[in-house]
Amino acid sequence: MNTDILLCIFGMCLATLVPRVVPVTLLAGRELPPLLARWLSFVPVSVLAALVMPDLVLVGGNLELSFDNLFFIASFPTLTVCWYKKGSLFSTLAVGMGTIALIRYWMG
Repeated sequence: MNTDILLCIFGMCLATLVPRVVPVTLLAGRELPPLLARWLSFVPVSVLAALVMPDLVLVGGNLELSFDNLFFIASFPTLTVCWYKKGSLFSTLAVGMGTIALIRYWMG
């Protein structure tokens, strides 16, 4: 096996392992300040929004906030159910996929 490939694999392992292990080992057994803990509680929601939002509002790389955008339309009932059910993953996914399926069926 090529030495360059092994060094590359080792470097990638370090690049992914260090950011995960260092905070856990440094913060083990310590309580975070309330403000930091509250701030960190918003990270998963923010990351999910950053991943999903481009698929909802962009069509072909252009901003499309109209009723021609199928996913933008389907986001309204999906977000309503998510809010009503307090973030139930199954309900939210079922409504989102069901809405897309129904719109596609009606549009032909």
